[in-house]
Amino acid sequence: MAMPPWLRFLQLLLLLAGGGEATAAAFELEEATIDSIHRAFGAGDLTSRGLVELYLRRIASLDPALHAVIELDPDGALAAADRADATARSRSSALPPLHGIPVLLKDNIAAAGPLNATAGSLAMVGSRPARDAGVVERLRNAGAVLLGTSSLSEWCNFRGPGIPAGWSPRGGQGKNPYVPSATPCSSSSGSAIAAAANMAAVTIGTETDGSIMCPSSYNSVVGIKPTVGLTSRAGVIIISPRMDTVGPITRTVSDAVCVLEAIVGYDARDAEATRKASQYIPEGGYRQFLNIDGLRSKRLGILRKDFFRFPSGSVQEKVFSDHFEIMSKMGAILVDNLEIPSMNVINDAVQSGERALMLAEFKLSLNSYLSELATSPVRSLSDIINFNNKHPIEERMAEFGQDYLIQSEATNGIGRTEERASARLNKLCKRGLEKVMQDNQLDAIVAPGASAHSLLAIGGYPAITIPAGYASNGVPFAICFGGLKGSEPKLIEVAYSFEQATKVRKPPSLQHSVI
Repeated sequence: MAMPPWLRFLQLLLLLAGGGEATAAAFELEEATIDSIHRAFGAGDLTSRGLVELYLRRIASLDPALHAVIELDPDGALAAADRADATARSRSSALPPLHGIPVLLKDNIAAAGPLNATAGSLAMVGSRPARDAGVVERLRNAGAVLLGTSSLSEWCNFRGPGIPAGWSPRGGQGKNPYVPSATPCSSSSGSAIAAAANMAAVTIGTETDGSIMCPSSYNSVVGIKPTVGLTSRAGVIIISPRMDTVGPITRTVSDAVCVLEAIVGYDARDAEATRKASQYIPEGGYRQFLNIDGLRSKRLGILRKDFFRFPSGSVQEKVFSDHFEIMSKMGAILVDNLEIPSMNVINDAVQSGERALMLAEFKLSLNSYLSELATSPVRSLSDIINFNNKHPIEERMAEFGQDYLIQSEATNGIGRTEERASARLNKLCKRGLEKVMQDNQLDAIVAPGASAHSLLAIGGYPAITIPAGYASNGVPFAICFGGLKGSEPKLIEVAYSFEQATKVRKPPSLQHSVI
């Protein structure tokens, strides 16, 4: 794929620039955290401008191989960084929690300004929102600096079956930074790749059914899938209001929690969901639950059947056995060999009932999003389907088609079929995860990687995915802690305590890339 114009421009810009490089020379960018960045700001070893330039250089160097970024706004990011630096010089009071921190947004999240939000589709190039998405507004208020947009599976993996994870016509094929031949997994792949390869301090993803959990697992980063409604979906291209949520993808639990705390809250543009979920936001925020002793006395349910399926003697089998021993030593109460009743029925529902509901919801949600744009070359799902038909080579129509888009266009809102599907999913939630957690008095369930994504998706439940190990071929894998709606405080305690006790994550060697 040809180098995008923004990348050629960026390389030239950074070659001619270099003003902030001396300021940032002593700062260790790899594995930098929000805390280490803020300490460097405070010590005068780093400025936000210098940090932005470091990340822009790294993106210019790595992205031709990794395809983690779709679009950048170097001028806007540097201007925002300059404002952050000026604020820091003139202000004696506490700075906002993400002050001067560079962020990449998944390419389905709208930001006012020059950045497109296209869900990876060429049909959406030139669209401009009337205002920031709800989470973007909160990020800016928290002091974040927007670098640009990260790549994804086109239309959040909802264009049709068989399309490679992490591919879009705008972004090309995203690559796993650990093992390039391995999948980057699911639609928030670019956000996870960028976080893993230290191309941004913080990235933002979205999830319908696995799209934060899976790429976080395969790219050895931390992903928080919040309770649906905890974060606003206003100004975001989503598939399902029932299941879609916006969450952070970072290298550490503490960074993810800091971002989560900044982006949760009520939004009048997503009123029903955010009002309902606001009851779960703890007084004093989420960072108070970064407790190194957080595993103590927690009842954790290990979902053996249907989830922990590893060959005897495999790396994964040994690693998870070791992790369970560590959790026990840290004071966790492990309730083992649990089974979700009718898990096969849940999986069948995901392929049938959930799909029917999602098809109807996607059309409604997308057409609503398009109608609110200030300018756009397309105004309906039908327009997008027609665009793809007129651009078959660029959109690789012969290979991939657009079956889900066509099926979605054929729907007529939420009718009896969709209502029955929704009611069935509600029953499966009550008889499945909710029953197991209540019967066993669990604080959280434990599953490998993103294996429980559908179980957690159908009820809008939260999860935190944390690096757990690396397979014999070098591909990362994760552990997931999930719970009932609003259980983020417990999940944070468990996840942070586990992370600090194991410290599994290591950055990719990037031997296949040039830095």
